[in-house]
Amino acid sequence: MPELTHYSGDTATWQPDILGEGYEQLTLELPSGAPATLVRYSPPGGCRPDAADVLYVHGWSDYFFQTELAQYWAKAGMRFYALDLHNYGRSLRPGQSPGFTMDLTEYDDDIAAALAAMGRPVPAVKGETAEEAKPARPLILVGHSTGGLTLSLWAARHPLAASALVLNSPWLEFQATELGRKIISPLIGREAQRHPLATLPPVDAGNYSRAVFSAFGGEWTYNLLWRPLRGFPGTVAFLNAVFRAQAAVADGLDLGIPVLVLLSDKSYLQPRWSAEAGKADVALDVEVVAHRALSLGNSVTVARVPDALHDVFLSAKPVRRRAYAAVDRWARGYLPAAPKTSPELQAGAQSISS
Repeated sequence: MPELTHYSGDTATWQPDILGEGYEQLTLELPSGAPATLVRYSPPGGCRPDAADVLYVHGWSDYFFQTELAQYWAKAGMRFYALDLHNYGRSLRPGQSPGFTMDLTEYDDDIAAALAAMGRPVPAVKGETAEEAKPARPLILVGHSTGGLTLSLWAARHPLAASALVLNSPWLEFQATELGRKIISPLIGREAQRHPLATLPPVDAGNYSRAVFSAFGGEWTYNLLWRPLRGFPGTVAFLNAVFRAQAAVADGLDLGIPVLVLLSDKSYLQPRWSAEAGKADVALDVEVVAHRALSLGNSVTVARVPDALHDVFLSAKPVRRRAYAAVDRWARGYLPAAPKTSPELQAGAQSISS
């Protein structure tokens, strides 16, 4: 792995990234002392002068390696960036608890540092009266799973910052429904205050990794230290942070931007492997999430992608084509510079990272 460099103030130094040609990474110093990492994709030919910035945020037990997604936006001329949050992926350091957080608002510093490195003004928080520098380019936020939950609340707190929000199987509600969350949440909240690093019983049977990882016949290869086969050990602090964020979504976020929510057409939440797990979301109850998505704002499109996995863009090639086509249709209606799926992506091409 190339040596990481640091971003401080207005000075940004990029280094080659593990994903290969066209990809660079930048370490972002944060007030907490735990760094984040920004990745950018700069293919030959560059981007259009008026193109939007796209910022992607991963989910739990994950990091950015979805190169096909970067190619999709870059081929439309967009500037594509992805953020490995602190305590995740490229940002994970020895001695850290992977994925640990007490509140999803802690990632505000990660996002602020990323936007600064992208050359964007600091966005105003909701309710602030100070004048905000107007961004020169639109900002499209793309989030997967917990990253989608994080970005949804961030966009609500910074209503002038983003032009659109694309959510890939966002963890907007607990699998056991809102009632289950409300019953469990007080207990989890008390335990998070007393023993934040206490781990939860494992719930990942490995079905997701079996569906996607190349060693088991899947199409994708990735760093198992950054994306373990059965995920990171979950802590009560993390679950409490998620529950509080989900409660905020349930109360309604009133987002004033167009939102696209991509979901599989079905869930498979059984502990044993089945061929059905390779054509379903094995992490979320998609019916519950589809319903909760309506709490995001007044302009929400829910696109159900048949046979999609939890990460819709890691699904089988024909499924990915349908997913990108869904983004195309939505983008033509809502984005000022709508992307068009490239011939390579229509053919289902995919890239492997290490």
